[in-house]
Amino acid sequence: MQWGGSHVWKVGGKVYAIGTRYGDASAYTFKVTPISYDLLKEQPRFRPAPYLASRGMKWIQYYGMHSEDDEDVRSYIRQSHALVASGLSKKLQKELGF
Repeated sequence: MQWGGSHVWKVGGKVYAIGTRYGDASAYTFKVTPISYDLLKEQPRFRPAPYLASRGMKWIQYYGMHSEDDEDVRSYIRQSHALVASGLSKKLQKELGF
């Protein structure tokens, strides 16, 4: 838990996803590739991540989640984990078993 009660997931000390509850809904924020960013920001229930995207980072927020969306969100979060892990130093990647 971090940043006002949000769930923050990290790899090698770097954030790769943030989960937040808004009443009955959830929002998940995650890192994406530049191409995914351009595509997803135009889709329903996706938006450039508040704060992060305004600073030029390619982060998307998925909000108003429904239970049928679980697998899609898991896939985006797995991809975000891989993106962030690939940016870690080679030494740290090795220490973490990547």
